[in-house]
Amino acid sequence: MRFFRLLTPLLLAIVAVLCFAPAAWAFCGFYVAKADTKLYNKASQVVIARDGDRTVLTMANDFQGEVKDFAMVVPVPTVLQKEQVRVTEPKIIERLDAFSAPRLVEYFDSDPCAPVYPQELSAAPAPGTARSEAEGATGDRSLGVTVEARFNVGEYDILILSAKESGGLETWLKRNGYKIPRGAKQLLKPYIRSSMKFFVAKVNLDKFEQSGYQFLRPLQISYQSPKFMLPIRLGMINATTEQDLIIYILSPQGQAEITNYRTVKIPSDANVPLFVKDKFGEFYKSMFQTAYTKEDRKVGFLEYAWDMGSCDPCSADPLSQEELKQAGVFWLDDNSGNVPASPSFRRPSPRSSVFISRLHVRYTRDKFPEDLIFQQTANSESFQGRYVLQHPFQGELKCEAGREYKRSLPKRFEQEAQTLAKLTNWNIQDIRNKMKLSIGNLTYSWWENFFSWLGLY
Repeated sequence: MRFFRLLTPLLLAIVAVLCFAPAAWAFCGFYVAKADTKLYNKASQVVIARDGDRTVLTMANDFQGEVKDFAMVVPVPTVLQKEQVRVTEPKIIERLDAFSAPRLVEYFDSDPCAPVYPQELSAAPAPGTARSEAEGATGDRSLGVTVEARFNVGEYDILILSAKESGGLETWLKRNGYKIPRGAKQLLKPYIRSSMKFFVAKVNLDKFEQSGYQFLRPLQISYQSPKFMLPIRLGMINATTEQDLIIYILSPQGQAEITNYRTVKIPSDANVPLFVKDKFGEFYKSMFQTAYTKEDRKVGFLEYAWDMGSCDPCSADPLSQEELKQAGVFWLDDNSGNVPASPSFRRPSPRSSVFISRLHVRYTRDKFPEDLIFQQTANSESFQGRYVLQHPFQGELKCEAGREYKRSLPKRFEQEAQTLAKLTNWNIQDIRNKMKLSIGNLTYSWWENFFSWLGLY
């Protein structure tokens, strides 16, 4: 990062002390790369800010095609009024993604022959329809659909509907110009049965052209309900492959988890070979698919959990209070201030903190037959998907400790190879062939190091 290139030698010395202090080993390091949603061809993103029974839900649109064909149908627990709906900027979701993405960090071994001094420093802790207004207000009695509210927000025309039966709702939507996929009837039925309403949006083409935006902006809704859930079944109607969903849950308490499916932590804190630096996206996709398959394709993965007031290492600056409010956080004080981030950063927390949980769900209709139900917990333990590059020392090694260090390296390299193979299902011999490392003034291929370790070279 450009920020690190501008650091003064003094600051670099301080960071080096922190990174090699035993207490700092868990997280300190130089951030190298991140596994954000750009890795996936199509990944839906949702932000849920929740405190008690109050929720602000932000939905990023990953719609691809002509905007005139866009239609969004989202079950909601209550009738929403215009003041409860707004559009927000995509940048907010991009910021949350960058801040919480799984990351690659690197360490550099210190000189094993250098004198060891006591460490006194410690690291930071870790629209419109063809019907008349009157017809829209009363609904089509023959279909059992009622328009509870109708308004415009930004480039969207919004309807809030209630319905008595799913076939009538499907027919009403199609008659009124909404392009609803086949098979919606069966998936709409359980929401109607539980008396949920339907937030329905389509693009107002005139307003969209006037806005000057090239892409549809995220929609944000606010409501109060004891139901802490996210409807995902409607997104499976036309799905031919697995769907990726990234959920950012913002809470004043601690981690959020899924209650009707298991929530497991993504494999983390693994040392991997140095060549992964140039293949981190490929590595993470393979690693996630391997973990997903191992868990029988029916779990939610926790990729990040941390107080928003800190990060270690930072893959992006923590969001400011203004950005958090744009993301839907409604319980903030105004006295925390904005402080620039560093590799290990902690900002003075406001009286009402913000804890972010990043959940990654890859789902199919057969493995996820139910919508996602969440709960907030008081668990404020920090966690991140984090993968480590450990660079060997490159200088001369003339002391006994240095010679012992050099003899230990082949075993370390083999362990890194086996770890990578286990995480990704990549071929172990292919991994070994890529592990050509320079140690000191000599270059060793992987097999020379390995044979040396076995005493055969």
